[in-house]
Amino acid sequence: MASTVLLAALLSGCAVTRVEPPAAVTAPSQFKETGLWQRATPTAAVPDEWWRLFNDPVLDELQVKLVIGNENLKAAVAQVASARAQLEASRSALWPTLSVGASASRASNASSDTSFSTGPRNTVSLSANASWEVDLWGRLSQATTAAQASLQASADDLAAARLSAQATLAQSYFSLRAAEAQQALLERTVQAEQRSLELTQARYQSGVAAQSDVLQAQTLLKSTQASLTDTVAQRAQLEHAIAVLLGQPPSALSLERSAALPAPPVVPELLPAALLQRRPDIAAAQRRVAAAYAQIGVADAAFFPSLTLSASAGYRGSSLANLLSAPNLFWSVGPALAQAILDGGQRRLASAQARASADQATATYRQTVLTALQEVEDNLVLADQLQQQAALQQEALQSAQRLLEITLEQYR
Repeated sequence: MASTVLLAALLSGCAVTRVEPPAAVTAPSQFKETGLWQRATPTAAVPDEWWRLFNDPVLDELQVKLVIGNENLKAAVAQVASARAQLEASRSALWPTLSVGASASRASNASSDTSFSTGPRNTVSLSANASWEVDLWGRLSQATTAAQASLQASADDLAAARLSAQATLAQSYFSLRAAEAQQALLERTVQAEQRSLELTQARYQSGVAAQSDVLQAQTLLKSTQASLTDTVAQRAQLEHAIAVLLGQPPSALSLERSAALPAPPVVPELLPAALLQRRPDIAAAQRRVAAAYAQIGVADAAFFPSLTLSASAGYRGSSLANLLSAPNLFWSVGPALAQAILDGGQRRLASAQARASADQATATYRQTVLTALQEVEDNLVLADQLQQQAALQQEALQSAQRLLEITLEQYR
């Protein structure tokens, strides 16, 4: 037994060299787009409940319902539970296993030599068996490391799914409010154009205006009414989408109309490096790289023999009456080495597959980082352009209102 322990200690020093994952992607020192969009102070942090920056109680209530009812989030939670169970299963492989068994049989040994022939015999046994695989090459510990990284990746996936759902809900909600504001504007426009048509018809009947003026006013009114119909349908579709995000059928949700739009909050000043630390999708991709490289160690350990320590003890006899007696006691203990000789290249292919999966995970991680940086740059330039567009639209609105006043004065 002492020699077995010594053998295990010596072999444990020959563990498979672990393949370390590549270094993390280095973020640029600053973003490219620096427009006119309003920034917060450098000390302003992005809160976890970021949507509260809009100070909209209805949106706050919808976000609470989202976390509770969204089916995609429920699926992500179940995936985390599955990954946690897989981690516990990997950890349990590091511990000895213990089993008990009982058996009963009746057998006869027939022989051509009558002097050695025996009649039927009964055999009953009761035993306990223990075994423990010595983690010589780090296969079990590497599998545990991979399972732990996978669990962390699943947790990050849950955070990413929650953030994505929250962002989608906020975007749909603000699009709905924008549609309501546009609907209110179109309703006022229809009223104004209806009044303009009535005035034009009166002028035509008085011989002051031409029939073409009436037709032009009718065309403008019908076109605006068609736009109003489209806006009403768009608003309904957005409300249906919000209901599904909350895990409800579309018929279960009805939001009151509100023509007011919340003011956009300031954009927190965030360095690219801080962005990489906050994005859960980047964290999940990085965890999957760690899991993939741990699987390389698992695959490489298969090239080396496995050592299992086993022990068993119990009672074996011919009847239950005297089974638990000293003469029927048996026990055994000892090591067992096992090494595959021919496997058709399975271990070699498994190692190659593990390395290819690690390369794939690394490329996916780097692409995730680049995509995240691109999304921020795109949104920064979009915020800048939308701010300029809003200012121009406000000037156009003022001019249009003045033109409407002048036109109405002409028809009075």
